[in-house]
Amino acid sequence: MPLFDLDLAQLRTYNSPVTTPDDFTQFWDRTIADVRSHALDARFELADNYLSVIDTFDVTFAGYGGAPIKGWLHLPAHWDEASLLPVVVEYVGYSGGRGLVNQNTRWAQAGYAHFIMDTRGQGYGGVLGETPDPHPSAGGVAYAGLMTRGADSREDYYYRRVYVDAFRAVEAAQSHPAVDASRVIITGISQGGGITVAVAGLAAGRLDGVVAALPDVPFLQDFPRAIDITPRGPYPEIAAFLGRHREKYEPMLAVLNYFDGVNLGKAASAPALFSAAQMDDICPPSTVFASFNSYGTGSAGGASKDIEVYRFNNHEGGQEHHWIRQLEYLRKLLEG
Repeated sequence: MPLFDLDLAQLRTYNSPVTTPDDFTQFWDRTIADVRSHALDARFELADNYLSVIDTFDVTFAGYGGAPIKGWLHLPAHWDEASLLPVVVEYVGYSGGRGLVNQNTRWAQAGYAHFIMDTRGQGYGGVLGETPDPHPSAGGVAYAGLMTRGADSREDYYYRRVYVDAFRAVEAAQSHPAVDASRVIITGISQGGGITVAVAGLAAGRLDGVVAALPDVPFLQDFPRAIDITPRGPYPEIAAFLGRHREKYEPMLAVLNYFDGVNLGKAASAPALFSAAQMDDICPPSTVFASFNSYGTGSAGGASKDIEVYRFNNHEGGQEHHWIRQLEYLRKLLEG
C-alpha cells in the first residue's frame, strides 16, 4: 500500500473538523451514573492456564445495563498482596474477543497485572469471545457489522455500551487484591486503541488511577474523514449504509460525535503514547493524528503525549518493535 494520506508535516498540524455537542459532558456523566447504579460485582475465579509462571483468573463483572462482561486477569505467579502490581487493562481489536486462557499473557510476563476485556457481541473473527450483547439496539436498519448498529440514536449506539464496559473494566481490575489501583495503564490496538482513547477521556474527573494510555493505531477517530477516505473496513460499513440511506448522513454524524475519540480524548489528562502507520488503509494516519492532536487539549493541565510513526507499515503498525517502545515508555513513567 503506498502513502495515500497527508504527508507527515501535514499530519502533525492536522485538526479534525469534528465538533463537540453542547451536552457532551452531561451525556457521559449521565451514562456513567447509570452504569454505576448497578453493583460492579467483579468475580475472579482461578483458571487452569497450563503455565507455570502466570496465574490466570476468569473474570466476570457488570458492564452497561448490569450485563455480565467477561475478561482474563493474568498475574506473575507467586504474586504477593503485600507488593501491589501496576495493571495493564487491554482492549481488543474489531471482531476479536479475550481469546483462550493463555493466548495473550505478555504484559504479565513483563511483571504487570494484565486484564483483558472481552468485547460484547464480538469474538467471531480470529480471536475467541464469550460475551453476548443482550441489549440489541432499539429498532432501525443497520449495515452488516457493528459500525451502524443503533446509530439512529446516541442512546442506542453500539459503542455506548462498549465504552461503558471498558470504563467498568478498569474498576474491575482495580478491585483485585493484587492490583495497585493507583497505577492503571490502558492500552489496545485498532478498536482497542480507540476504546483506550475513549476511556482516557471518560476517566478524567470520574475515575482515579489511570496513569497512562497507549493507543496503538487507534480506530473510532475522526469519523467524517474516516468515512470519506478509508478503503478497507470497518469504516466502509458506514459508507455502504449511507450509500442506500442518503438522507441519514448528517443525523448519523450528529450521533457519532458523541463517540468520536477526537471529542472524547480532549478531556484526558493521563500521559499517552500513540502510534500511527503511514500506509494504514484501515485507520488512516490522518484520523490517528486528529486524535493525537486533540488529546488532552480540553483538560485543565493538558496531557503529556508522544506518537511513534511507522512510515512503511499498514495496519499492523510497529508490532513487536512498538511493544518494546511501550515497555520503555512505561518503565520511565512508573520509575520516574
